[in-house]
Amino acid sequence: MKENPEHEEPGKMSALITRQPHGVERRSALRRVRRWYRMEHVLVACGLALLPWLVVLAGTLPAAAVASNWRTAWIGLDAAEAVALIATGLLAVRGHRLHPLTATAATLLVVDAWFDTMTAAPGVDRVSAVAMALGAELPLAVVCVVLAGG
Repeated sequence: MKENPEHEEPGKMSALITRQPHGVERRSALRRVRRWYRMEHVLVACGLALLPWLVVLAGTLPAAAVASNWRTAWIGLDAAEAVALIATGLLAVRGHRLHPLTATAATLLVVDAWFDTMTAAPGVDRVSAVAMALGAELPLAVVCVVLAGG
């Protein structure tokens, strides 16, 4: 009895025909895994590292300022960054098609760098904000943009 070719799964034969030799496919996949493995895990680690920082902010930011809800605004921004960095790393590790959304994390990091430096008091606070922006927030934003691109 002959099988009807219409009942075959689509793409099954084309996958067999276009498949590369076993060693070539494996080396290419390993290179891709090694290339992205570290960046995604760094992003997740940075996002997780922000979580204790939220506690520090809650205990150290002034309760009152010229702006209303000052403490809540800063904690909310850093919480959004943590979630975006964790999601970015996890999406990219899994090779999920939504990983270009990592541009969201980059945006949050740039916004944080801007507001940190613009609202810091002159002196040590401002130097600290600029150092954090140049040493952590903006470089992480660049990593997120690179991941979003491909």
